[in-house]
Amino acid sequence: MAPLHRQPSGALIMHRPLIPQIKVAVIYGSTRQGRLCTKVAGWTIAQIEGDGPFCVESVDPGAHDLAEQKERLGRADAFIVVTPEYNRSFPAPLKALIDATGAEWRGKPVAFVSYGGVSGGLRAVEQLRLVFAELHAATIRDGVCFANAWDQFDETGRLRDADRAERAMATMLGQLHWWASALRTARNTVPYGQFAA
Repeated sequence: MAPLHRQPSGALIMHRPLIPQIKVAVIYGSTRQGRLCTKVAGWTIAQIEGDGPFCVESVDPGAHDLAEQKERLGRADAFIVVTPEYNRSFPAPLKALIDATGAEWRGKPVAFVSYGGVSGGLRAVEQLRLVFAELHAATIRDGVCFANAWDQFDETGRLRDADRAERAMATMLGQLHWWASALRTARNTVPYGQFAA
């Protein structure tokens, strides 16, 4: 696994990419017209891309049909769900995607980038943790949340004050990297569901 070191800020940084890289699917949780999710997911993808241990692919229920979404989820080693909070929960299209799939999630880690009003989408994330536990996925403790998110991104999708969010993202990606690489090794050794007696 790629070694980690800490910056003076305390953020975890990965280097020396794994071969093959960890495949991360970034899932758009909203399909609403004019959705803020496009900006939040775009920022998320920009944080992951580059010369690091991950390669990233988007999964967008608003742009990809179900067969393509299932294919993209199936080849991923890990997931990052970008979700808003609607009425103290997560959006119906995200639940529909989760319910239409199953084996694609099993034995893989899931991290969250959430946004919303004062809660920053955290109530949606807490409900998603219960859902993913039922699907045999491992959720990552630390995440990234944007409270009052509409005020945090400019018209181009750039964060107005990125320092805190970038530190939180670095911590989350460090944890996601550990879980994804460990679980990929485990799945390759014993396929999930074929448990030893």
